[in-house]
Amino acid sequence: ALPHLAVEPGRSIINDAGITLYRVGGSKTIGNGSHKYVFVDGGMADNIRPALYGSCYEAAIANRATEAATERVSVAGRCCESGDMLVWETMLPASLPGDLLVVGRTGAYNYSMASNYNRLPKPPVVLVTNGQAELIVRGEKWSDLIRLDMIPEHLR
Repeated sequence: ALPHLAVEPGRSIINDAGITLYRVGGSKTIGNGSHKYVFVDGGMADNIRPALYGSCYEAAIANRATEAATERVSVAGRCCESGDMLVWETMLPASLPGDLLVVGRTGAYNYSMASNYNRLPKPPVVLVTNGQAELIVRGEKWSDLIRLDMIPEHLR
């Protein structure tokens, strides 16, 4: 009999095809101007891999991709955790609130490892084929997060 072969091809097949978009909320410079942090509307709840495994990613400002990278920054998420860092020490154009930050090579496990940590809703998933974008998983709403919650009668 032939041996049974099992493979888990997630990273090799889909990793490079996936990107994650974040909206820049703001930035903060610390240490007498020695280090700048850019804050985005996602983080460890939708990409736990940097905190869990030390995974490294590259980032770009999608809406200003042709501008020169003039600042060395680290990209922090919104969970208020010391480990909620998406990208360390990368060169980007000066980011502004509202900019779209793109993080590449996130196709393999971001969606399957996403959580509702801090009661954050999971983001939508969009498939882009031949320039056409289609929603394939809608983003969660607050009502999705609390739909299974129950309030004991004595607390009503």
